[in-house]
Amino acid sequence: MIAHYDCRHFLGYKPCIFKRQCDGCPDYSPYGKRILIIKLAAMGDVLRTTPLLHGLKKAYPSCHITWLTEANVMPMLQGIPEIDRLLAYAPESVMQMETEFFAEVYCFDKEPRATALVMKIRAERKVGFGMSDFGNVMPLNKESEYTFELGINDPLKFRVNKKTYPELIFECAGLQYPEPQEYLFPDLSAEIEEARSILQSLGVKSGDLKIGLNTGAGDVFATKKWTEEGYAELASRLVEDFGASILLLGGPCEVERNARIAEKARFPLINTGNGNGIRRFCGIIGNCDLVVTGDTFAMHLAIGLKVPVLLLLGPTCHQELELYGRGAKVISDFACSPCYLGACPREISCMQAMRPEVVFGAAAGLIGQLKKQKGSR
Repeated sequence: MIAHYDCRHFLGYKPCIFKRQCDGCPDYSPYGKRILIIKLAAMGDVLRTTPLLHGLKKAYPSCHITWLTEANVMPMLQGIPEIDRLLAYAPESVMQMETEFFAEVYCFDKEPRATALVMKIRAERKVGFGMSDFGNVMPLNKESEYTFELGINDPLKFRVNKKTYPELIFECAGLQYPEPQEYLFPDLSAEIEEARSILQSLGVKSGDLKIGLNTGAGDVFATKKWTEEGYAELASRLVEDFGASILLLGGPCEVERNARIAEKARFPLINTGNGNGIRRFCGIIGNCDLVVTGDTFAMHLAIGLKVPVLLLLGPTCHQELELYGRGAKVISDFACSPCYLGACPREISCMQAMRPEVVFGAAAGLIGQLKKQKGSR
């Protein structure tokens, strides 16, 4: 019996989709370069790693790419055609990865379960970060040394580096980065259409200027949040000056925060809900004309959906964030920022000092650009 174990269609436990014997099969399709990407979390970091798929498929057109990630991230990667196999991180998938052999493995996580795993996987070439004999993080290849140093050299990361995150991972991989490479998302048109109906039921008209305010920032870096008073004032000005429909965005942690912002605003705001699944949340963001947010998961969704973003930045590095020419950044000018602290020791933080009139001015500029673009069509 001839078995083509290296065929993309071969399963081994049941007939393949063509239901033929391997010998002489006209649909025999051997794997090209087998590549494994390990990027488990955080969700936003996973999304901003997807541009690497462009580079890999261009460099190795027939390659077969496996992506290992967290189960909760999978809905945002399922359906991306450049990913040939998507696996959730679990004991069984880890054992499988340790058994298989890859031409290349890319690990862009620095947590122990990822860096330990990459050291046990059999591969011709390893890229990114692994675990040293002493249990700490180390670069796996020369091209990853600069990105590795960014993690341990604050002056380099905060003041010197000008490279974006996609540019950095292309550099780690040894791939050319001639121009900014976009995020890759699955087809979310159905979710966007469903969200359009939901927004209409909340009183949003199709021709309205829809501006989403993503008011939270998670618990790990709560310092990334702008103030409730700032969001309330911004929302009021956007309604007054532009007649915008203001959509409050957020998850379960923003229920009370968004309620307080709505109470402080001078006009009614539209609460889009705090229990939306990932794809429904994508659909809501996909209906926005502009999203105002901090350095958050929602920011990455807006970038991937090609929705203009007004990004409010204080404790994190603005240089690494690529907006692809669709947005603007309001950056804190505090001497101590960026700092990446989870709690600010100062009496007034950089985000608390960010003035509503500055944010409104930046939003007004983006709205003006949107109107020009619509007028030129």
